[in-house]
Amino acid sequence: MHRAAAWVLGALAGIGLLAGCETPPGQGLQGNTQEIRTASDQTDNDRRARLRLELASAYFGRQQYEVALDEVKQALNARPDLGEAYNLRGLIYAAMGENRLADESFQRALQLNARDGDAKHNYGWFLCQQRLFADAQRQFDAALALPQYRDMVRTLLAQGVCHARAGQLDAAERALVRSYELDPGNPTIAVNLSEVLYLRGEYERARFYVRRVNLRQETSNAQSLWLAVRIEHRMGNRGGVEEWGRQLRARFPQAPQTLAFERGQFDD
Repeated sequence: MHRAAAWVLGALAGIGLLAGCETPPGQGLQGNTQEIRTASDQTDNDRRARLRLELASAYFGRQQYEVALDEVKQALNARPDLGEAYNLRGLIYAAMGENRLADESFQRALQLNARDGDAKHNYGWFLCQQRLFADAQRQFDAALALPQYRDMVRTLLAQGVCHARAGQLDAAERALVRSYELDPGNPTIAVNLSEVLYLRGEYERARFYVRRVNLRQETSNAQSLWLAVRIEHRMGNRGGVEEWGRQLRARFPQAPQTLAFERGQFDD
């Protein structure tokens, strides 16, 4: 899964862009029921396609999208039926803002392998970004329904964020709670769950989850500290506002969240 630097997903008010909702091909359950291919089964074209796909994924991770796209094209020249290449091509086109081509790529990946959990996850997140929320949830549900699906935590996280974007806070909480139960040490899940609870007015519960993140400097950031400030403000706890605000100001003096804190814009 392609990972960005921020901890917090970009679905909720006051929160930065997504941290890892995309899955590069080959890291999740593909769902093929055919016999497993081994090295002796691979042709020269198979090996060439796999090498090009690995290079494409590396370039994509470095945001060198045109080079990545060229490598994908060469992978498909060697293996036109390689669904994983279409999955990655969808991610590349989405990152380039070519939404029609991204959509076509994800659909082609799923035509080639209807049980590709990676492609379902990535297509679901793409659809969520297009605000096609019902279609996105169908893809997430289909991925989660695959037997022995290995990326449940991340798909539940993406599903919860997508529900929140749609204003479906009850469903968002359910998905994020399930994700948190599977990976309670994940700060991205904890902060997004805290944000949903904050939006629902459940400030004590929201405080619990974000505090676990903020007590460790290596997991906290400007977004998580700002969320803590807003929670304490809503609870009327001036001491808490000052405590977390002091950390926010000291560690991230130029961050937009710090500027909002200085202006007292707690509810913007």
